[in-house]
Amino acid sequence: MNFDRLFNQELDALKKEGNYRIFAELERFCSSSPRARSYGEDTPDEVTVWCSNDYLGMSQNEKVRQAMKDAIDVGGTGAGGTRNISGTNHEHMLLERELSDLHGKEAALLFTSGYVSNWASLSTLGARMPDAVIFSDSLNHASMIEGIRQARCPKVIWRHNDPEDLDRKLAETPANATKIVAFESVYSMDGDICPLKEIVEVAERHMAMTYLDEVHAVGLYGPRGGGIAEREGLMDRITLIEGTLGKAFGCMGGYITGSAALCDFIRSFASGFIFTTALPPAVAAAARTSIAHLKTSDAERLMQRRQVARLRAKLDAAGIPHMDNPSHIIPVLIKDPVKCRMICDYLMREWGIYLQPINYPTVPKGTERLRFTPGPLHSDEDIDRVVNALTVLWKQCAIAHAVA
Repeated sequence: MNFDRLFNQELDALKKEGNYRIFAELERFCSSSPRARSYGEDTPDEVTVWCSNDYLGMSQNEKVRQAMKDAIDVGGTGAGGTRNISGTNHEHMLLERELSDLHGKEAALLFTSGYVSNWASLSTLGARMPDAVIFSDSLNHASMIEGIRQARCPKVIWRHNDPEDLDRKLAETPANATKIVAFESVYSMDGDICPLKEIVEVAERHMAMTYLDEVHAVGLYGPRGGGIAEREGLMDRITLIEGTLGKAFGCMGGYITGSAALCDFIRSFASGFIFTTALPPAVAAAARTSIAHLKTSDAERLMQRRQVARLRAKLDAAGIPHMDNPSHIIPVLIKDPVKCRMICDYLMREWGIYLQPINYPTVPKGTERLRFTPGPLHSDEDIDRVVNALTVLWKQCAIAHAVA
């Protein structure tokens, strides 16, 4: 059998739909982020990145970089194994203490990514807790969906950010069920924020466990960067808070925080933890430094909020439609995968502006978009330039000046 022919048939269909993904080959500069060197044939040598989840530029922070270098000089580059087999390092323990303190919990547990932390934790909870039923927000991330699927327990989908629908569905569930309510604080594609207090109150009424994904909120919200739950004063009422080290903290890895018993339970039973090589200690050291810095520094958050507000105001003045939301994410709907790809290619080639098109399956078909994430390292001139480029493009392409 010609396997390559089968592979190429599927790839050709993806290309025809406009959903084939092309990676830009970039090299970032510590001295001039968000600028990066482009290695593409038809692109400028230097481009400005507008779609990074390194929301606060902490991957470029001097203290964070130095912490990683120092840790490499002390202990080398790798962990040497899984946490169970020679891979647990002093830096892992220090980072878990930093994270449990950040979220006001007894304990924390590290994973190699936010995807793995969701997949491993939800699958373990659903599979091993008696008569478990997982209640999942309809717009939960793919990692949460995969974890719930692997749990092989009953699941109930409730309407996005709708506490009343959640309340009804919890009430319909047998009283002896172990109820787990899984949801996110900031949803990364639309940029909306959940009604956290209302969801928590509904869950408490039904004696349900709450599982909150804060990956797009940690570092960014709350007085110490603890996320939406910290901002709303609700961390102590949430059973498990999950987060990432790979976005606002500028490093790599995922984690959960909760009671000591909960974290020990996941540590002892989750295959996604047990059989995975541990994070390099140098990464853990850098992440710990980043978290500690953002616990006491508001400068990065305040500058990011200023640039987010400035870009929104400039887009409004230019008549460029964008989805209204209370977060740091600015989605501009295009609603066509081919046009979305063409716009991104044009911006890269003609303006040196790098965006990746957000197409299916990341978002539903017909809602394809550009997704801007302004950060504290974007200058006012960067914002003016991107709005000018979009204004020219909107006229040339005759894109509708409407969001919905």
